[in-house]
Amino acid sequence: MSRAVGQIDPRKSEAILDAATDLFGEKGTAATMDEIARRAGVSKQTLYNRFGSKLDIARALAARRSDAVTAPLRSEGDPETVLTAYAHALLEKIVHGEAGASLRGLAMISPKAPDIAGAIYDSGPGESLRRLSTWLADQDRRGLLHVPDPDLAAEMFSGMALGHSHLRTLLGVDHPDGNRIPERARETARRFIRAFTPD
Repeated sequence: MSRAVGQIDPRKSEAILDAATDLFGEKGTAATMDEIARRAGVSKQTLYNRFGSKLDIARALAARRSDAVTAPLRSEGDPETVLTAYAHALLEKIVHGEAGASLRGLAMISPKAPDIAGAIYDSGPGESLRRLSTWLADQDRRGLLHVPDPDLAAEMFSGMALGHSHLRTLLGVDHPDGNRIPERARETARRFIRAFTPD
């Protein structure tokens, strides 16, 4: 099916984001918009039509990851099922996804480009925490969980799920329980639910 005139091809946007992920991981802020366009196989005009700057690309990359990780929060299900799926998605992204290069790239660029680092955090992990907090507040309103401080609880849950996975991925060391993600996700959700079950 052909595209209408002026319609954006989402495959090109994805190719740009994939290329930027690789180049940011390899070069940090030294990666140029020209290099991103070449790696993605698109013209500079196409790149700039979609993303006006590296900051825009960084925000889009972080938002894409946040959308993938928080997808379980948009599904139906009891709190334990949803939180298990969320923890599983979070761990998969950190342990088996492209997070290693991304985290190392972010560590490289953050001292030189704090605006990019801040945008990535706000659009990615920060947005994921806000979405989880909103979901927890809804569970509290419905009486399914008792969560007096949803923001704090969201951060606690993420910390419980990840443990040292972020650090291991950043440093490029093995994940000793990388093949036990489903069990770890279930156990994290169970313990969290137990702590926040209404009296």
